[in-house]
Amino acid sequence: MKSFQHVCFSFLVAISLLSSPINQVCAKDAGLSFTDAWMLVAAENDALQAARSEVESAGHSKDAARDLYLPEVTLSASYIYLDDDIDLSPSEILDSMAGGDQLSSLVSGLASSYGMSAAYLESALTSTIQDRETVISAISAKWPIYAGGRIDAAQDIAKGKYQEATHNLQLQSLEQFETLTRYYFGAVLANNVFETRKEVEAGLKQHLEHAILLEQQGQIARVERLQSEAAHDKAVVEKKKAGRDLEIARLALTRLLKQENSVIPADALFANGVLPGMETMLERTLQAYPGLQLLDAKKDQVTGLLAVEKGKYYPTVGLFGSYSVYEEDSLATELTPDWFVGMGVSFPLLERDGRSGKVKAAQSTMKKIESLKKQARSDLTVLLEKTYRQAEQSLEEYQGLGSSEELAKETVKLRIKAFSQGLSTSLDVVDAELFLAGVKSQRAVALFNHVVALARLAAVSGDLSSFFQYQTSPLIEVR
Repeated sequence: MKSFQHVCFSFLVAISLLSSPINQVCAKDAGLSFTDAWMLVAAENDALQAARSEVESAGHSKDAARDLYLPEVTLSASYIYLDDDIDLSPSEILDSMAGGDQLSSLVSGLASSYGMSAAYLESALTSTIQDRETVISAISAKWPIYAGGRIDAAQDIAKGKYQEATHNLQLQSLEQFETLTRYYFGAVLANNVFETRKEVEAGLKQHLEHAILLEQQGQIARVERLQSEAAHDKAVVEKKKAGRDLEIARLALTRLLKQENSVIPADALFANGVLPGMETMLERTLQAYPGLQLLDAKKDQVTGLLAVEKGKYYPTVGLFGSYSVYEEDSLATELTPDWFVGMGVSFPLLERDGRSGKVKAAQSTMKKIESLKKQARSDLTVLLEKTYRQAEQSLEEYQGLGSSEELAKETVKLRIKAFSQGLSTSLDVVDAELFLAGVKSQRAVALFNHVVALARLAAVSGDLSSFFQYQTSPLIEVR
């Protein structure tokens, strides 16, 4: 069983192999097949383009999360301007010592014995530790080796977001497929109704001509001819209305496919009498429907968030180091080592970000997602069963009205013949023509509903290929 993702991207690969001029030619021809129309939607639809961009963005974020375990290496350079030079005098050194007073007296005595003043000795022995202006450059590195599982959780969150974007793209594709089905075969239905109205108008026009001749021959009353004329005029109005509806349907399809020239569907409505068992389709739906998988992706993200919050209760361990690339000569730089490495451990004792509350919130979100998934599975089951019944019902309606159409055709023939012989009224002929048109239109609508239901079944079950199999191998002849 092919998944929806496999089928969808198979179409996209096919699109990449087709040049845009070919697509434009297909759209300009007398008819565009539903397969080609779907390929145009898959390649050009704005919603799908946006969803694909979201997948691409999430993929880059997922790749970026892989780097969280790599070391962080930084090259830095700094220009420092101090308020003054950093000097260190003998008096400052002696003042910092426990026996500084005695040593200060001793130094003063020695200076006096050599004929030097205390101020001169203070100035002569003062050293500049650091100049007022200095430039330093270094390479530093940090490498986390344990973060309480938070790095793994961040990677899982990024992966979950990528899966969510992917499943959202699949959902968008399903939605656009159903939309295209309604627009494409809606235009086909509108064309069928228009052709039916044309037949009615042509039949009533011929009937009007017969009525005029019979009135001139005195075989029918004037009111009979007026009834024929009124029915014909109304048929003309209905034909024009059906023509406008057809133009609107084709315009909507053309805009959906982003074509400049009017798109005319080449495929007809179809019917297929064999559907997979409902249990088989339901099992496939509950396994492959991207909406359920999207909830699973959200659950993975919440699981990651829960792990992040729990990880804050554990220590963070990392390696660090630095190497001096450039430094100006000074006593301070001489005393500072050129490089160092180490290991650091930090353990949060008290934080104000509400770790426990966030853990409980994540756990509540997990329960919410589980409930939403159960509800979604229930809704999908109901939707599938309802759509399956609609597909069967519309097909039964189409087949059941077949005898009514045959009867209506024969009735029209008989009413026309009887009218020419004076055995029936003009109203009888009009009613027969309108009844035939109504049955034809009703069968066309039933067939349209059957096709739309098939498209929805294929979309919900995540197997679009089945729809194209139904279309290319119909088991019921459609006239």
